[in-house]
Amino acid sequence: MPRLLLNLRNVPDDEIEEVRSLMERHGIECYDTPPGPFGITAGGIWLKDPGDYARARELMDAYQAERGDLARARWEAAREKGEADTLLSSVRRHPLKTLLIVAGSLFVLMVLFAPVVVFFRAAG
Repeated sequence: MPRLLLNLRNVPDDEIEEVRSLMERHGIECYDTPPGPFGITAGGIWLKDPGDYARARELMDAYQAERGDLARARWEAAREKGEADTLLSSVRRHPLKTLLIVAGSLFVLMVLFAPVVVFFRAAG
């Protein structure tokens, strides 16, 4: 029975290609399943032989650690240049989106806490 190696939700295309290439270079047979039509399932990379899972997992752990180190180094370089994305730069770039998120969050909090406020007013 096949074994899931990587869920493809929020995985960039370049990483998918690199994982496929990594498995191919090490002789591990795998295949992809596409995401579902309504976004319920994300798709995945599956191993044909579940016996390869331990070796594939070791390769994936090393690959992901290397990729994480590279991403941190890129972010650090961008931060030193002053080009890293910050909360303030994101708000400046998307003011309407930020306003809608804050308003929606406040609405949810009001709905959640309204019964508590009503309870304490009635009890007091």
